[in-house]
Amino acid sequence: MKSALFTGAAVTLGLLLASIGSAQASTIATDGSTSSHQPTAQARQHGIEKAGDAYMGWVQNTTTTAAAAATAAPAVMAPDATVEGIDVSSHQGNVDWTAQWNAGKRFAYTKATEGNYYTNPYFAQQYNGSYNVGMIRGAYHFATPNDSSGANQATYFLAHGGGWSRDGKTLPGALDIEYNPYGATCYGLSAASMVAWIRDFANTYKARTGRDVPIYTNLDWWTRCTGNSTAFNTTNPLWVAKYASSPGTLPGGWPFHTIWQYSSTPIDQDRFNGDMSRLQALANG
Repeated sequence: MKSALFTGAAVTLGLLLASIGSAQASTIATDGSTSSHQPTAQARQHGIEKAGDAYMGWVQNTTTTAAAAATAAPAVMAPDATVEGIDVSSHQGNVDWTAQWNAGKRFAYTKATEGNYYTNPYFAQQYNGSYNVGMIRGAYHFATPNDSSGANQATYFLAHGGGWSRDGKTLPGALDIEYNPYGATCYGLSAASMVAWIRDFANTYKARTGRDVPIYTNLDWWTRCTGNSTAFNTTNPLWVAKYASSPGTLPGGWPFHTIWQYSSTPIDQDRFNGDMSRLQALANG
């Protein structure tokens, strides 16, 4: 009798554990934010451990492809009049904004969203904190064009901190379009499809806010993944990433850059191409 009872209990326990395991597996399988966005080995080396961890300039390619060299505009030197700023994401956690102000930073961009599945848990502290200390601030969206349309992600961005208001202290939301930390460099899109996706995002954002989104990118990625498209160089401000002593050769036929991300040490460092009056003009639209 004792043996029979033990056997029956074991079977019951086994069925229960199997049921729980099956339910857990089902939950994981339907969670797109985890199952569909596994960081590559390279991304993990740069601190991207899970979906949502991507950040501006997570990896910088310092080479220039032959195609980029052949079609790009002439290199530009570092501007004379500049305003110093930074960009932040969840990796920085709660930022000491007073310290950043005292270090001379006068503007900041904060990551708000990624794809259509992630919002930065530190966004309020970072976005409002920079504003409260006196900085001109803005929000940015890390694009994952293989997940959903540009319109869908622009709408998600706008619903989670990416809006704009003419208060003199808010910059237009920026589109971060760069290397894919979760797979194929160009997200599996052709150059034509990538340009169409960016246009979809930009048009949706402008229709809702009246502003053209600044585009953050770099020469190498833009050349590889858009064919060095010139479709945006008269409408959308360029935020170029180049970790060097000057912005160098600009992508996409842009005649000049608006913001230059020039270093990631000790935090992402940016320079606005102009004086404070021009930065305020960008904020005011």
